[in-house]
Parts: sequence; structure tokens; C-alpha cells
Amino acid sequence: MLDAIWSALGEALSPMSLIMLLIGVVIGFLVGILPGIGGAVTLALLIPVTFGMDPVPAFSLLLGMYVVSAIAGDFTSILFGIPGEPTAAAMVLDGYPLNKKGQAGRALGASLSSSAIGSIFGAVLLMALIPVMRPLILSISAPELFAAAVLGLTFIASLSGGIIHKGLVMATIGVLLSLVGLDPNLGIERYTFGSLHLWEGIGIVPVVVGLLGGAEVLQSMLDKDGDTKTAVPPHLGGILVGVKDSFRHWSLMLRTSAIGAVLGMMPGLGGSVSQFIAYGHAKQTSKHPEEFGNGSIEGVIAAGATTTAKDGGHLVPTIAFGVPSGASMAVLLGAFLILGLNPGPEMLGEHLNVTLSLVWIIVLSTIAAVILGYLLIRPLAKLTSVTGRLLVPFLITMLTIGAFSNTSSLDDVWIMLVFLAIGVMCSRFKWPRIPLLLGLVLGEILERYFTVSYALFQFNWLSRPGVIVIEVIIAGMILFTAVRTARKKRADKRELLATGGLV
Repeated sequence: MLDAIWSALGEALSPMSLIMLLIGVVIGFLVGILPGIGGAVTLALLIPVTFGMDPVPAFSLLLGMYVVSAIAGDFTSILFGIPGEPTAAAMVLDGYPLNKKGQAGRALGASLSSSAIGSIFGAVLLMALIPVMRPLILSISAPELFAAAVLGLTFIASLSGGIIHKGLVMATIGVLLSLVGLDPNLGIERYTFGSLHLWEGIGIVPVVVGLLGGAEVLQSMLDKDGDTKTAVPPHLGGILVGVKDSFRHWSLMLRTSAIGAVLGMMPGLGGSVSQFIAYGHAKQTSKHPEEFGNGSIEGVIAAGATTTAKDGGHLVPTIAFGVPSGASMAVLLGAFLILGLNPGPEMLGEHLNVTLSLVWIIVLSTIAAVILGYLLIRPLAKLTSVTGRLLVPFLITMLTIGAFSNTSSLDDVWIMLVFLAIGVMCSRFKWPRIPLLLGLVLGEILERYFTVSYALFQFNWLSRPGVIVIEVIIAGMILFTAVRTARKKRADKRELLATGGLV
């Protein structure tokens, strides 16, 4: 096995592979900082370029682009409050507030370093799981995926900014919005109002772009000081401080990396779900949960590590069974077949060198992305010092392109504008936005996998080992949150009594 690992490293470091990897890294960085374009679309555009290539150089280009686009998506989340990728939505919650405080360098440093560790963690997990990959994936079925989605719902309280009843209302609205489109079981229209575009449901890209990014831009336009600078001048000397913060919270970084990698192995959950679950976990276990949403460095670390750790997890079912865990992996699966590779036993035997090369490509792409990211931090951060009058039109253009490029339809631009208005109202009246997004993402997953689980197992699926494990985790988290809340209330009461006694 060790000989195969080092042989795979040699193939990944060949001149042709390195050239393709560097090209992929540059393309991925450009794609990542442009909202809405997405890795899946770019992967599809790059596949024709790989015709006639050997597998390792071809995947150096494709995976190099894919890995780096996720890392680069955090840049616009932190600097402008606009997620470059849907999976970068959680980064906005604390990255952008840190930028507003003049700590853009610290946030970017923490994001890059935690993303690097998360990516390497996911790659190492992929390598470690190669011997047991097939039986592991076979143990995951519709019941486990439904239970994982329920696990995601338990974080609504953590993501509600301390206003749980408002968070539950927003999550319910999100779940109701997920019902828009064709019924997956009966094929009948639901709440489409005669629009063919809504047959496929409400896309996550225009919602994320409008609800998070667009709302921030419109707030800048409505601000009385719109002609002034959009934020405190960024302190870029804090880059190393952000790196140190990441390693100071090494336990959080490893835990959220594990969450991203494990949930990434589950087909159908998507990167947004794993990121919000990791973010909710970070808030639940933090000593300073009140800082989340207002510029918590722990929130940045959790979001950054999860975003990239999922990549290694996504490759596990794709390689082992040819079952893609998302749109990007579905496109990558096409690349496997075009290059003459059949996902399954062949990838773990005859083509083991290619599988191991994928691990090294992820690691090398991450290293290249971090270096490029550090080189570009200063020129990109200077954009935050541009006056609002000049910057806002540029950001509106980015938002429109991001929403339109999702399906090349103006309908998505209208959807983005609707959620932009909702985002502004939520911001003005202190209603949490993330529970709505989480409900929209999880609603479809819950419906699909509950229906399949019941059709296959009735309610016997509740006693499956994997489901029981997740049930125990859910119960433990609810108990932990209840105990912690009770302790906090007692501590606040004692402090109030002590203060009253002094007065």
C-alpha cells in the first residue's frame, strides 16, 4: 500500500499534472469569487479539454478547479457579504461582521488556514477509507439520510440568534418553500402558479445570493452614509493572527472537518447542509455563543474547515459505487467514464494508483490555493475601502450574474430580487435568515428520504443501527443544549440578584 501511495504522489507531481493543476487552481479561484457560477458548471465546461489526456493530468485540472473554487468562495463572503458559492453561505454570518470591524485580514487568515486543514483532513479520510469503502457506503441508505436531515433541523435553535420562536417560524417557511415544484412521488404540480420554471423548485443559488448577499448590498444603498466607505479600513496585519486563531482552536477545526467529511459521504445531503450543521455544532459547544453572527472567529473556522473537508467525503461514494453525492460529483462521474475509468471495484484494485492520485491532487491543490490566496488578500481587500457609490453597482452586477448563471433564466433573477427584499426586512426587524435557508435545503431531503424509507421498511427503519446512532446523537445534543441553557439562566439569575443586592 505504501508503495502505491508514493507511486501515486510521483504521478501527481509529474510536469504535465502540475501544469494542469496550476491552470485548474487559477480557474477555480476566478470561479469561486464570482457568485453563482459554481463548480459544477465549470467542471462541465472543462471536461472537453481533458479529451485525450491521461487520467491523472485530467483530474489535476478538474479537481484542482473544484477544490479551489470552494476555498475562493469564502473571499467574497468575508469581503462583501456575498457568498461566492452556495456552500460558502455560513461564512457570511461571521466573516462579513469581522470585516465590518476592520478585521478582514484576521477572518481571511482563519478561513484559508482552516480550509487547508479541512481539505487535507478530507483527503486523508478518503485514503484511510479505501480498504473499507464499499461496506461503509452500503450501510448508508434512505433512513440514514433522513435521520441526518433531522439532525440538521436540531440546529435551528442555535442558528436563530437567541430568538428561537422566530427561528422556528423562518424554518417552517423554508420547508414550505421547498414544497414548490413537482411532487417527487406523484408528479403533480405544487404551488407553481403556472410557471414552468418552478417545476424544478426554487433554486438554492438565487436564494443564497439574494437572502444573504443582496440584502447586504441593499442595506449599503439604504444607509445614510452610502457615500462613505463600506467598512472600517481592513487591518491586514491580522492575517497571521487569524492563522494562529485556527490552530488555537485545533479541536474545533478537526471536529468540523470530520462533520464535513462524514456528511459529504452521504449522497444527496449537499455541502450547505454539512456547513450549517458544523456551524451549529460550533455555536453549541462554544464558550462564547453570543459572539456568533456578530463576528466570531470560531464561526469562520467552522465554516472554512467544513467547506473543504466535504470534498474528500464526496469522492467516497463516487469512486466506490459511481453514486454522485451532488451535481459536481455527477459531472465528475462523467469525466471518469470519458477517461475509460469505471467507478467501483476497478478503482480500488486495477486503478488504485488513480484513486490515490486523487488524494494527492486534493492536497496539492489546497497548498496552491492557500499560497495564491495569501498573495491576493491585499489587492482584494482594498476593494472594501472603495466608496459605496462606486462599489454597490459592481456588487449588484455580480449578484445579477450569479443569479442568472444558475439556469441562464431571468426567472432566477426575479427570485433573487424577492429574497433580497425578504433579507432586508429580516435584517431590519431582527428575524434570523439562516433557518429559512436551512429549511429550504432540508425540506426536500426530508420529504424524499422519508417517503423512500417508509416505502421500503414501513417504520422498521427506526431500529437500523445507523439510524439509532444518529438518534442518540440528536438526543445527546438536545440534552446538552437544555442543560447548558438551564445553567446559563441560573448564572444570570445569580448575577442579577448579586447586582440587585449591591444596588
